[in-house]
Amino acid sequence: MKLHAFKPRALLAFRHYALEDLVKDVGSGVSVGFVALPLAMAFAIASGLTPEAGLFTSIVAGLVVSLLGGTHVQIAGPAGAFIVVVYAVVQQFGLSGLLLTCFISGLLLLAFGLMRMGLLIRFIPVAVVGAFTNGIAVLIMVSQLKDFLGLDVAHMPADFVGILSALLANSASMNPAAFALSLLCVGVWILWAKFAPALSRRLQGMPGLAGLSGLFNLPSAMIVLLAGTGLAQALGWEMATIGSRFGGIPEHLPTWHGFEWTWSEARAVFPSALTFAVLGAIESLLCARVADQLTHDHHDANQELMAQGLANVLTPFLGGMPATGTIARTVTNIKSGARTGVAGVVHSLTLMVIVLVGASLAKQVPLACLSAILMMVGWNMGEWRAFAQLGQFRPPYRITFLAVFGLTVFIDLSTAVQVGLACAMITFIYRISELTRIQSVSAMEMESLMANADPQAFPSNPKEEAPIHCHRLVGALFFGAVELLETTAKSLTGGTLILDFEGVLYMDSSGLDALMELSRSCQAQGTRLIVCSASHQPRDILLRLGPKYHAGQLATLEQYDTLPDALAGVGRHGPALI
Repeated sequence: MKLHAFKPRALLAFRHYALEDLVKDVGSGVSVGFVALPLAMAFAIASGLTPEAGLFTSIVAGLVVSLLGGTHVQIAGPAGAFIVVVYAVVQQFGLSGLLLTCFISGLLLLAFGLMRMGLLIRFIPVAVVGAFTNGIAVLIMVSQLKDFLGLDVAHMPADFVGILSALLANSASMNPAAFALSLLCVGVWILWAKFAPALSRRLQGMPGLAGLSGLFNLPSAMIVLLAGTGLAQALGWEMATIGSRFGGIPEHLPTWHGFEWTWSEARAVFPSALTFAVLGAIESLLCARVADQLTHDHHDANQELMAQGLANVLTPFLGGMPATGTIARTVTNIKSGARTGVAGVVHSLTLMVIVLVGASLAKQVPLACLSAILMMVGWNMGEWRAFAQLGQFRPPYRITFLAVFGLTVFIDLSTAVQVGLACAMITFIYRISELTRIQSVSAMEMESLMANADPQAFPSNPKEEAPIHCHRLVGALFFGAVELLETTAKSLTGGTLILDFEGVLYMDSSGLDALMELSRSCQAQGTRLIVCSASHQPRDILLRLGPKYHAGQLATLEQYDTLPDALAGVGRHGPALI
């Protein structure tokens, strides 16, 4: 198998790079850096880690993916989809187990890209993707209820039922001030997202106030972070902050450090690492497709997977967490005018400056404010209309969607994806087998076809041998549709059986075995079997696998290029297939 060549998209961007591109990239990079700041800290805290884990991941992964990825404008970093699985891994294996899981998932992503598996991610059905996205959104919002309500919970479980039980058991410890701030932050987010764009456009039309329009382009997450922190400080409300729970964030850049692991630990965390890899691949490539739609570009899926893999291999050694492409930050990057991967590099540099200069200010950020941000992220992540639209689809789609959603919420994401893919494959096999059919060719059509055949090429009289049974196969002759040939074998009455394969698009080894079994039945019944009009893949498999079964099994199996030729050839001993 030919491996995918390592060709970062950034190399192409610099061939015609101009000063105007640099100005656009710097501006968009700074903007998306401020967007990433609250999200990175919030995702890390919700995952059971310290705020700097999210910041360091955004810095490192954003830099690596922007320079080595398969898109021009994608921004990588911690994502909301990882919160649930990261939290579960931390609870089960600890921080060292998470770092090992992230490292192994990076190797898997790198292997996916090298082996050109980027296109296979697109084969995951919409029902599976939509259902586990909604399930993750529910889990994100439920996991934030602790800080949203200001509850004092010593240990939060990782599962949905456990989270609800812990919240109910500690409901008496609710902090009214934290709850009030959370509600205010949600209200600020909604109002800002609804009215800020219109105010920005209106100010742009006012000569004296046009310069202020840029303020209303600030992202909702940044406005909520600033407003919530300022309001809590001004009113003197007592509640948990980054400083009170984590002691703030360090005022230095990521530093290299290793982690210990054993082979038994690697085996234990491998299923979680595979979940990280598959989820990261789906998220990053979905994000790349969204970016393509906005920029009218076309990403390199395999190169993107390799870059994501390298980022996840590197981040564990720099105190980070799993990373992938992020839609919110990528869209912000595009709408801010990004042209190349330089914008992603500037985004990482912006976060570096914030860590070095503003780390002391981060201590004052209330956790209720971050929980409100994640509540809105989870709400916006969910595709809630999909539930109302389930009635438009067939039962297999509804069953797959609801099963994946329920398993994601109540069991775990790995099981949900596995069951969802299994349901989708079974449904697909069933539908294809239902579409495959065998139909009899009428006597009138056979007379017409024989009349059009070349009598000199097939001088024998077709009426010398009777009866003639002619059937046309349409669809795929595979293991899910072999019953059609088995049924045909039971109805043999001697004479000649012609199978028209013109409508057969695909045949697998099970289909070939069924065809050979039909041939043996024909021999036993004294029926001559002719296969005609086989083309492309079915003809190829017949020619490749036929010789070893020739003795006594395919002796009666013949092939003609067209059905008229086969009908005209009835009664003469034509050349064998093999």
